[in-house]
Amino acid sequence: MSIETLLSGESKNVEYKLTPPSRSINYTKTAVAFANGQGGCLVFGVEDQMLRVVGIAEDKVFTVMDSISDAIVNSCEPLIIPDITMHDVNGKTVIVAEIAPGLQRPYHVKSLGQEQGTFVRVAGTTRQADQPTIRELTIEGSNRSFDQVHCLGLSVTEEDIEALCASLTKTAKNNAEDPAKVKTVTEKQLLQWGVLAEQDGQLVPTNAYAILTDNEAVRSVVQCGVFKGTTKAVFVDRREFAGTPQELIEESYQYVLRNIHMGARFKGVYRQDVYEIPPDAIRELIVNAIVHRSYIDHSSIQIAIYDDRLEITSPGRLPLGQTIERMKQGYSKIRNEALASAFEYMGYIEHWGSGILRVLQEVRDAGLPEPEFLGGDTDLRINIYRNGSETGSDDGIVTGLRRDSLSDDGIAEETTSKTNAAPNATITVLPSQKERILDALRKNASISISDAIRILGVQERQAQRILKSLVEEGSAVKIGAARATRYAEAKKRTEPHE
Repeated sequence: MSIETLLSGESKNVEYKLTPPSRSINYTKTAVAFANGQGGCLVFGVEDQMLRVVGIAEDKVFTVMDSISDAIVNSCEPLIIPDITMHDVNGKTVIVAEIAPGLQRPYHVKSLGQEQGTFVRVAGTTRQADQPTIRELTIEGSNRSFDQVHCLGLSVTEEDIEALCASLTKTAKNNAEDPAKVKTVTEKQLLQWGVLAEQDGQLVPTNAYAILTDNEAVRSVVQCGVFKGTTKAVFVDRREFAGTPQELIEESYQYVLRNIHMGARFKGVYRQDVYEIPPDAIRELIVNAIVHRSYIDHSSIQIAIYDDRLEITSPGRLPLGQTIERMKQGYSKIRNEALASAFEYMGYIEHWGSGILRVLQEVRDAGLPEPEFLGGDTDLRINIYRNGSETGSDDGIVTGLRRDSLSDDGIAEETTSKTNAAPNATITVLPSQKERILDALRKNASISISDAIRILGVQERQAQRILKSLVEEGSAVKIGAARATRYAEAKKRTEPHE
């Protein structure tokens, strides 16, 4: 890092000291925080408020350099060795102590002990680490993945393993274009992923197993809410979802779709429903939050819908070696390796590192501002700003035509916004939409309304309309009623049983 860059202002990776404090702990805490994070530089001889270069007296430069080095080496554990250099700035000497990211985490100030002496950088300041952060640093320092560690107090039977294998296989087939090509998950595969582990000749469940089976030993919750305005001051609706990761993805994804605007794109005489935020981008961010969150941190994933944006917050600091800039460039750093392997198998992840790139492209193609990435020190927050237009756009899209809101019983209700569209305009059921549902019916014994919504990327009422038309024309049959309703291909249901 150049001296010009170092003097551009304090940041996550730079801190100024006018002179070395008489008590070295005032800067060894920051050295520890840098080692526990992405590294950083302590700059001595600069006044931090006005960035005024005062410098270190020439006859004391080498003495000061030695004292800084000794303080950091002797006060920090494990050992931190700073790279100390001096620089001339307009005839004045400043000292820079550069601290590299540490590999033996957690680092702490010896005199304070690990619990009180572990520090991290948060929003450009040095703060004492809480217990979840210390545990996260310990996992990083041991070069392990938390989800591959034996889940203490949890046991597993052969029947449990078979049930998980069947569940993962079913999800993979439902998500696959060609279910016949999906290989059944086996016990051996779970061992390879780290969902199971061997201990004293016995199979034991890991934290990943607990997460994938919704065991309370490692709790995972997604909190969703709709808020009036641009803050959390006034909420319109709140939901909290718990369950397996697969269930969390589907429930939170559908919640967002029910609570954002839908417009239409006209191609000739046909009308195509278009969400104001691309559904694939929404789904990708939800998957990313669930797979890459910190499960050591007991906070919930939060999905908030404001008037101006969709906000998704995932608990946990970015893992060692990952930054927001690198993430946006497609660099992948897997926090939960077993979960990532299982999600890749189930079809939720295509290629590691490609998810954020796809989100950026989807949002760009929709004509929306680039998503905003915030935090990374204690959690990661991603904002996608909504299209506030209520008129027809240049590409033939009419926005703001409809928004689904939740009634008191949680059922989606359709309302109409004020636009130039005819008040009784109907939505055309496209032949291509019918064909996609028929293709799904041929590949599966039956599908639900939720399955149809996911396949088509449309609202619930549109999916119901399409399924109803298939039933009316005799291509599909309805099974069950209310929320248990499913649909099957007609010929499969009419074949006699042997």
